[in-house]
Amino acid sequence: MKTRHSLTVSVAALASVACFTTPVSAQTMMDEWKATASSDVNMHPTYAKTVAQSAFVWAYPMINMINRRASVTSVPEPGKAFGTLPAAPKNQVGMLSNYIDPGQNFIACPNQDVVYGLGFMALDESPVVLQVPDLGDRFWVYALYDQRTDQIGELGKPYGSAPGFYMLVGPDWDGETPEGITGVLQSPTNLANVIPRIFMDDTDEDREAIQPLVDQVVVYPLADFTGEMKTIDWSEAPSFGDAASGGETNWVPPEQFLEQLAMVLEMVPPQPGEEAMYSQFEALLAVLERDEALKAQVDDALLEISATVVPGFLRWEHNGQPAGNNWNRSQNNAEWGVDYYNRASTSRSNMFDNRPNETQYFYTDYDIDGGELTGANAYEVTFAEGALPPVQGFWSMTLYNKEHFFNPNDLNRYSLGTKNKSLQYGDDGSLTLYVSNASPGEALETNWIPAPEEEFSLYIRAYWGEEGITGGEWQPPAIMVAE
Repeated sequence: MKTRHSLTVSVAALASVACFTTPVSAQTMMDEWKATASSDVNMHPTYAKTVAQSAFVWAYPMINMINRRASVTSVPEPGKAFGTLPAAPKNQVGMLSNYIDPGQNFIACPNQDVVYGLGFMALDESPVVLQVPDLGDRFWVYALYDQRTDQIGELGKPYGSAPGFYMLVGPDWDGETPEGITGVLQSPTNLANVIPRIFMDDTDEDREAIQPLVDQVVVYPLADFTGEMKTIDWSEAPSFGDAASGGETNWVPPEQFLEQLAMVLEMVPPQPGEEAMYSQFEALLAVLERDEALKAQVDDALLEISATVVPGFLRWEHNGQPAGNNWNRSQNNAEWGVDYYNRASTSRSNMFDNRPNETQYFYTDYDIDGGELTGANAYEVTFAEGALPPVQGFWSMTLYNKEHFFNPNDLNRYSLGTKNKSLQYGDDGSLTLYVSNASPGEALETNWIPAPEEEFSLYIRAYWGEEGITGGEWQPPAIMVAE
């Protein structure tokens, strides 16, 4: 039977400031809080720990971004980090030439439907130019994220974006737009990142056809802009470092949290209504700077929430909202606003979602009867005729292990969907996908996703969804234990 995992987050302080309203201007209120944020306050330990744990949930994605940028931008030139991940120095992008390597464990829940790029920006150092080749009818999107992990601007097939040169600038930029720039996109934070996604069929013909296109996906500082398309042969891109193994890196180590919280408060301007929250966090840091005994207690509280709350974000029942048949669907993805809960949980479980009109995500750890998905069983997932995810882009169903990464298998297959041209449909027009540790039989293997022996999850992507996806009417299929 299905076991619900409880997840309790200490958010009393966060909730109290979020509800605080006053006719006093936001700047005046923040100045008054700063003036009273004296390190002489004898702060109650339980209060200090509560505020610190609330800050941990709130700041988790933004610290995540700081530490990922430091890792990805450590390579000497655009290429692949750890042999698997597109990477580049600051204000550039690395691009793959094929699906992402199954050994990648930098970003949870990768897909093998698109050719990915990745780069992190320091827009206080320079605006950057994003080259967009003519991708024709192929689905594509350049997902641009600020430090909060909200998406910036609109650049992709769903928006009718034209090929050309787009400039990404920081919050304080007031320079001239050079002749030849197609459009300007502005980030509210100087730390940002760029993740191009370009759909590719799982065929040798499409792998060959896409190469000259991905070779024109290049990002560089504005000073390097000439008005001419630059090209990089990404199939020959250098690789740096050895592939890592195991689960995802802990990108928000609690031992560094207080120091990095101070960085976030300086780097990320408050959203409207967040001023009081910032002031409470600043007051806490001011007290902890002189009270070592209290800081030790707060450090313990941060270790506790990292060990008890954060792992629970890997359970899909705690992400988004129910979608039927024991699936959940993403909510507010990449448009978080003040949805701090889903922002933090997604930052741990499947960071860098696309916004809802670009992609809807459905995920589960359970079959239709509430049983944990495990390789001890074989499963059938049947889409009735006409019940495939209604999309203008593409759809897929992917299997992830309990760490939300690919499960190594002899077929080198991790998902099935639009990209696959050999799927077998039933006489009634239905499509059944088989999920199991052992083969369902040679005749059915074209529709088989190999599973590990232990627990796993299933994940459906619906890119550029039509009304049934965007409106929430479409329901994922039941996952049945095979008889």
